[in-house]
Amino acid sequence: MGRDVQVTAADISRMGDVGRAAVSNWRRRHDDFPQPTGGTATSPVFSLNEIKQWLRSHAEGKELPLREWLWQDLRASATEEQLTDLIADLGAFLVYLDSTEDWGDLSVQGDTAVAAGLPERIPLETSGSLTPARIPLLRQLADVARRDGVKPTFAFLRDRYFELHTKRTYTTPEPVARLMAALSNPLASTVLDPACGSGTLLQALHDRPGSSVQVLLGQDIDEASARLTTVHLTLHGCEVDIQPGDSLRRPAFPGTAVDAVVGNPPFNDRAWGYEELAADPRWEYGLPPRTESELAWVQHSLSYLRPGGTAVLLMPPAAANRRSGRRIRAQLIRRGALQAVIALPLGSVPNTAVALHLWVLGKPRDSRTPRHVLMVDTSGCHEAFVQAASAAWGRFERGDDVGEPTVSRAVPVIDLLDEDVDLTPSRYLSVSAEDLSPERVTGQRDRMADLLRLAATLVPAVESATEEEELVLVPLTELVRRGMLTVEHQSLLKPGEASDVPDGLRVLMPEDILDDRPPTGTTPGVPVHHEIVVRRGDVVVPHMVHRPTARFVVEGGAILGPRVSLLRTDPEQLDPHFVAGFVASSINARHYTTLASRAQVDVRRADIPLLPIAEQRRYGEAFRRLAEFEASLRQAAALGEDLIQLISDGLTHGSVRPASEKGAR
Repeated sequence: MGRDVQVTAADISRMGDVGRAAVSNWRRRHDDFPQPTGGTATSPVFSLNEIKQWLRSHAEGKELPLREWLWQDLRASATEEQLTDLIADLGAFLVYLDSTEDWGDLSVQGDTAVAAGLPERIPLETSGSLTPARIPLLRQLADVARRDGVKPTFAFLRDRYFELHTKRTYTTPEPVARLMAALSNPLASTVLDPACGSGTLLQALHDRPGSSVQVLLGQDIDEASARLTTVHLTLHGCEVDIQPGDSLRRPAFPGTAVDAVVGNPPFNDRAWGYEELAADPRWEYGLPPRTESELAWVQHSLSYLRPGGTAVLLMPPAAANRRSGRRIRAQLIRRGALQAVIALPLGSVPNTAVALHLWVLGKPRDSRTPRHVLMVDTSGCHEAFVQAASAAWGRFERGDDVGEPTVSRAVPVIDLLDEDVDLTPSRYLSVSAEDLSPERVTGQRDRMADLLRLAATLVPAVESATEEEELVLVPLTELVRRGMLTVEHQSLLKPGEASDVPDGLRVLMPEDILDDRPPTGTTPGVPVHHEIVVRRGDVVVPHMVHRPTARFVVEGGAILGPRVSLLRTDPEQLDPHFVAGFVASSINARHYTTLASRAQVDVRRADIPLLPIAEQRRYGEAFRRLAEFEASLRQAAALGEDLIQLISDGLTHGSVRPASEKGAR
């Protein structure tokens, strides 16, 4: 028997093939359900051995999920340090199962004989973790693979492993990977990803319709990711060479020429090797500044390309306009290396606060300066961004007209080579005549006027307070002690710690509260520890603010994010609008700790007056109206910016003109 590891409620629900609610019911209804061995009241953990015994005794003939039990047995058979090698070696064993039928003959032998005979049969390198003591696990794994299939079985193991190591790798979203494949050299035979992570981009090129890819090369700084990606791609029928290591400092394939490079390299890396790589021959277009690691990855990728090859890289928008990189951007344009910049919609790459860009680069076949660079902005295309960008690129490559107002344009090189060399696509895309119609301008102007009239009605009426009505403040902790209020906050996962929060749930982030917008985070991208569900009527307070902020939650259902406090009142004793108004008031600013331009909030130190509930509700209604007034002003500011630009563009494009004195209103 292996180590007795701890499992969460989420683990138990998977092992029992039930929902999380069923586990909670078991704990309440069955006196013999194992007691927690650790964790917290909201996130307890249990003994794996005790849970296995309990599930077996209560299965009542139900078939339990073999692969979930296999995963827990793997965890019990290895320490966290050993688990990486074990999962990779099990993957290599699955490659062996997928490529031969002699396991049946070998498996009937004893564990020692099987362990001795496996190394010469497994086609991938192993670490030696498949000792005789681990052979029962292999037999169990082979049973699961026979039932579920080899590829799905390894995908399951890899997913579970990365759930335990959420910081270990990052997967490029499938639509973005598909677009990057479509933009790459269609005749590519050999492809490289210098920061390959889970191998999503390499697989997208291999699986592209009509693909002629034969060899996939990759490198990743994380050795575990490199080994697991090797297994993953090998099982998908690819000829693969994935190497561990730092691609910029120690490139794994020096002197190798490839037809295509794809990559989602790390952003804003100040420790990319500026000092030690200053004289590196890869900097053909100029030494990347210390703050421009992205331009180091661009030139690293170009150094691998054959003439006529392409590189498609995911880039932060700042790389298109930072002043420190303008000389290298200019050289990339003058020498024909930069072919296109494509702005993606915000949200197409989850958990990024900005809309990212794709740069399409190439190794020119000759030294002639190109005439145009394709600029594409898919921010308004939403789910159709892949089709919009692919179509524009196809027309550009064929030499067809790519002009589509607000979406795409072939920009003359001379227009790009100004003092800034700004490669932001929206800067070069004109507004369509339809968008500048007099009807639209007038309609936008009328909506602005209506919104301002509405905002004016929201300001609450006030009157002078008497001396007898002076507010007496009490600490929020006193309200908690009296049971009128509870305070909750989220803790982040520690490295290697598993979460019992399901994937795909919305997470309310501090930025969402500050900007008064719907939740933008999702699990497991935001590695939260507890499933704290935000309800309507809760008050949420971000921990880092420029000015005091507290929001009444109108629509619940999201998970509370990190660096946020949640206040949940007993509405019969404490009005939540009243609480939000006082927590966000300047009287509590004295409790904040100032850090540079922001303040750190410990909401437990806030003071709130203790008034009769009817009086609280009067105050709460005033605070509610102020919050709506603030939201209306914010909406008016955004609408006003659009209106200014709309009228300005309409006047300069000739679609509208200043109204005559008779027509003005």
